[in-house]
Amino acid sequence: MGQERMRMVEGLKISGVDAILDAINGGRAVTRILVLREARSDGLRRLLAEASSRNLKVIEGSANDLRRMANMPFTSDPPEALGLLHRNPSARIDDIMESGELVWLLAGAQYPVNIGFAIRTIEVSGGSAVLVDADLNSDGRKASSRASMKADRFIPVKWISWREASNLARANNYRIIGIEDSGDVEPWDIDLTGRCMLVIGGERHGISPELLQQCDSVVKIPMQGFVPSYNLQAPLAVVAAEALRQRRKNV
Repeated sequence: MGQERMRMVEGLKISGVDAILDAINGGRAVTRILVLREARSDGLRRLLAEASSRNLKVIEGSANDLRRMANMPFTSDPPEALGLLHRNPSARIDDIMESGELVWLLAGAQYPVNIGFAIRTIEVSGGSAVLVDADLNSDGRKASSRASMKADRFIPVKWISWREASNLARANNYRIIGIEDSGDVEPWDIDLTGRCMLVIGGERHGISPELLQQCDSVVKIPMQGFVPSYNLQAPLAVVAAEALRQRRKNV
């Protein structure tokens, strides 16, 4: 497979061995590398050696993994490597909060599949981290990782209480914005840029009254049907897409 210089993929990804090496040598913050499992080119060997010398984590993936993550057609040859920029999946929570990027808090979700879908949506939409307050054992956490299509390899996921998350948000000057049926503003009518912690509650009871009191604003997703509420995933996806739109607009 040729090592032609490949285009920059929009957002947090850079595609192609040469482009990743250029980024690393140019001092850009490459934090993780996904490589094609069966690739054996000289260029890839150089990249792996450079990654080893810099203690960069390397993950192997299938051709389908690389195509999908590079947004390429199934019939195309996949890149040999993709690099993750800026976001460090191994970051400490204090460093995450100090960065001032968009953070999500899942407070009280009970089902691993819902948590996994949420992690995937937040990763895809450019969130910087997912904080999870959920009573799951190790098997439940593994199930949530599988449901996320292992998106937790590329975004920090921290399992902490909502109280600790709220205290960290306040200490780092974050606005806490809840997503709840009781909200009084729609997501396109509120500023979702800057230091924001977006909060979504559990499947049955939503955000607890105590946590709602900590919120600076509460967002409501418009509804017009007969059924009284959305599934957890729908409002999260709507707000995630709107936050991404606003943040891209401000770049």
